Amino acid sequence: MFKKIWGLIRAVHKEEAGITGLETAIILIAFVTVASVLAYTVLSAGIFSAERGKETVYKGLESAQSTLEIKGSVLALSDNLTKIDHVQFSIALTIANELVDTSTIVYNYFDDTTHAEGLTANVTLSAGSTERGSSSAIEADEVHVVSIDIPASANVTAYKTFTIQMIPPKGASVTIRRTIPGTILSVLDLQ
Repeated sequence: MFKKIWGLIRAVHKEEAGITGLETAIILIAFVTVASVLAYTVLSAGIFSAERGKETVYKGLESAQSTLEIKGSVLALSDNLTKIDHVQFSIALTIANELVDTSTIVYNYFDDTTHAEGLTANVTLSAGSTERGSSSAIEADEVHVVSIDIPASANVTAYKTFTIQMIPPKGASVTIRRTIPGTILSVLDLQ
């Protein structure tokens, strides 16, 4: 019985030869080539993805960083000593190599009863600042004084809180929120 089984096994493998070294080398080279192409593709996709992620982070930082900042005090000005009629403050760049066109800044006002968007502001170069280029642009170390008329419908009197938003075309908005003290004078320093 053992001889019959052994004979069948020999008959099955009788005409087959083993794989030679050259055929093994060719198969190995094919596997290495496919693996290297796959690795290159994965690495390229990873590098591309990392670059896109870096761009997104920089864009996020650019939009999160404020382009403008308040320099000094916020002044409340009254014409008749009964309510605040104007607000005045100084602005400058937070990032020196940026440039902000003052005509593109949007000013909004709101308090507990009044909301006004797109207020007109009078923006002038501060005394002591040197004009660097365009008179309508805030550049380098320039400081500009912004004067905003409070909307006529707003009744900003003693102990009232108001908010002014400055929204530049690039960067984060700047919010000025102040409360009027108990006594209204011609000029109030709201710090």
